[in-house]
Amino acid sequence: MTVSTHGLRVHRGPQLLRAAVELLSSMRFAIALLTVICIASIIGTVLKQHEPINNYINQFGPFWAELFRTARLDSVYSAWWFLLILLFLVISTLLCVARNTPRILIDLRTFKEDIRAQSLKAFGQRAENRLAETPDMAANRIGQLLVSGGWKVKLQQRNASADGKAAAGWMVAARAGGAHKLGYIAAHSAIVLVCIGGLLDGDLVVRAQTWFNGKSVFTGGGMIADVAPEHRLSTANPTFRGNILVPEGGRGNVAILNQADGVLLQELPFTIELKKFIVDYYSTGMPKLFASEVVLHDRESGEQVPARIEVNHPASYKGVEIYQSSFDDGGSTVKLKAVPMAAAAKPFEVEGIIGGPSTEITNGKDKLTLEYAALRVINVENFADGGAMGSGADVRKVDLRHGLESRLGAANKTNKPKVLRNIGPSIGYKLRDAAGQAREYQNYMVPVDAGDGQPVFLLGMREKPEEPFRYLRVPADEQGSMDGFVRMRTALGDAATRERAIQRYIAKATDPKRPEMAEQLRVSAARALALFSGAERAKADAASQGGWQAIAEFMEANVPEAERERAGTVLVRILNDVLFEVLNLSREGAGLAALPNDEKSQGYLTQAVLALSDAHFYPAPVAMMMTDFTQVQASVFQVARAPGKNIVYLGCLLLIVGIFAMLYVRERRLWVWLTPGGGASGDNDGRDTSATVATMAFSVNRKTLDSDREFEHLKHRLLALKKEEPASP
Repeated sequence: MTVSTHGLRVHRGPQLLRAAVELLSSMRFAIALLTVICIASIIGTVLKQHEPINNYINQFGPFWAELFRTARLDSVYSAWWFLLILLFLVISTLLCVARNTPRILIDLRTFKEDIRAQSLKAFGQRAENRLAETPDMAANRIGQLLVSGGWKVKLQQRNASADGKAAAGWMVAARAGGAHKLGYIAAHSAIVLVCIGGLLDGDLVVRAQTWFNGKSVFTGGGMIADVAPEHRLSTANPTFRGNILVPEGGRGNVAILNQADGVLLQELPFTIELKKFIVDYYSTGMPKLFASEVVLHDRESGEQVPARIEVNHPASYKGVEIYQSSFDDGGSTVKLKAVPMAAAAKPFEVEGIIGGPSTEITNGKDKLTLEYAALRVINVENFADGGAMGSGADVRKVDLRHGLESRLGAANKTNKPKVLRNIGPSIGYKLRDAAGQAREYQNYMVPVDAGDGQPVFLLGMREKPEEPFRYLRVPADEQGSMDGFVRMRTALGDAATRERAIQRYIAKATDPKRPEMAEQLRVSAARALALFSGAERAKADAASQGGWQAIAEFMEANVPEAERERAGTVLVRILNDVLFEVLNLSREGAGLAALPNDEKSQGYLTQAVLALSDAHFYPAPVAMMMTDFTQVQASVFQVARAPGKNIVYLGCLLLIVGIFAMLYVRERRLWVWLTPGGGASGDNDGRDTSATVATMAFSVNRKTLDSDREFEHLKHRLLALKKEEPASP
């Protein structure tokens, strides 16, 4: 029997209904649906699912973001059209199975023993031989041999017809490999089971409750306990999949089910208490293990069940699977100190909770909202050749050949060695202005030695979430703090201190006998220091407010191009020497000894000058530095009640069995026609009535080398035909 690709043909009813039934039950329609599902699955794999709309806008733009949201491409597997396709696929496959299964079962019970003897000569694989036994003895012998070889056999005795056209004899009909056709039923039934399991475990049941059970999606904010009952699903909900965050020492019994336009709250039949959260890291800073030791409190009986939940090792209670999904901050307490980055800014301290209420701060003219975003205790960075914190490439060190070779060949090649280092805790926060615009900051708690011997504090900032952080490197003083930099910045902003620094510099750099040189040098130093500090602009419409950029703008406007290199070298040397005096004056004001003019002091001065220059571009009046924290970790669990899971497992098993049967099981049929010694046509010439003429035909659904070998084996065993020997030369 050949499986048909057309659909179920109904002979009664309206033409439209008959055409619809034929289309739904056709194999071509099922294949088309599978193709659409595969394309949708590719989209769902490539495009991140269930992301906030702002993430899609930042990555693809407002037009495509709105298109994705309208077409539900941001939640493909719960989209109405995807569920509808699955439903049609179930119906189509069921109709295909219903149409073909009866014929397959009938074909499995049929031996086709009524085949005409003359038809055996039309088979491609056939053989004939004369046997020294009667037909009935040959039929029983051949039948027993086939049964012992795993064949199913049926013997049929035929009498000669009255007109002499049909001879008397025995027909041996055998079949094997019927599991090939059963594989068709198993594979198609597996598709039905997997789709039904997917529908049961998807959002269909949850959506049905919003359609018919008076439930609605919650779009507001606030405490979970304050959410109205119409946004909550009962513990009897047969299927759901949601997330719940539980801090260490805390409890939770309500899971959040994300929907396209909001959330639904799912009541759990138990309460999860997180006793301890365990996390271990690789040397790269990636989590190696995170596990949760929990106690499950039954809400009805009060029973307490301890459990340990790890990745790929979930806990199960009352039909709900609890998976270790991720981990987060559970409300850590942080203490921050504001470091002035602008002239009008003042230092202050504040305390907050990660993810908790924001703090209104007013510093100078700026009124900002401080939002506590994240606390990271471990930060592993690559410091090879400057690492993740390094600046741009030095064009003098670029080796094109090495760069190409490092990216070709084996996948384990890297273009630079990795020097991984944990650089300690960091605080992430946002400063939001009165217009609602926010910038994101990430500041490290302890100074970092980036490889040049001078420890620096890393102050990161970015305008958009998709951008990398840009870091301001502030040098740490001998006490390991930023106080030295803050004092130097304050001193640089004071006109009297700048004048004293210039006088000290003039006294050291000039000969008292040449006052005209001293005056000229004083004018140059005063102008350079005023430009660098931002007290003076190179021109009225200058973009920069100070730093090296202001010096560059001044030289472009006032120094001929041919003389800029020489003048720039002199000006940089003068400015560095004056700034060294500013540094020592700031230390004297704090009661500290002046720094000696050695290599270590010059290293600190160089980094401080760079930080002072870059600080003019820092967008906030203050940098919030973490002074202390109390970490509270939280575990993110995925809780799921999935009644379709076992159905899907059964479907996968049937799919494996079905595909194996269709690919590796060959359906074979064999016929042996046995007539008394006269011949196949029954024209007995009376020569030997005890002899039998045997005609064998062999049929297989897929002709292979194995089937050819099997046919040769059957010829030898059943008909005693010798295997063909290769011709001798």
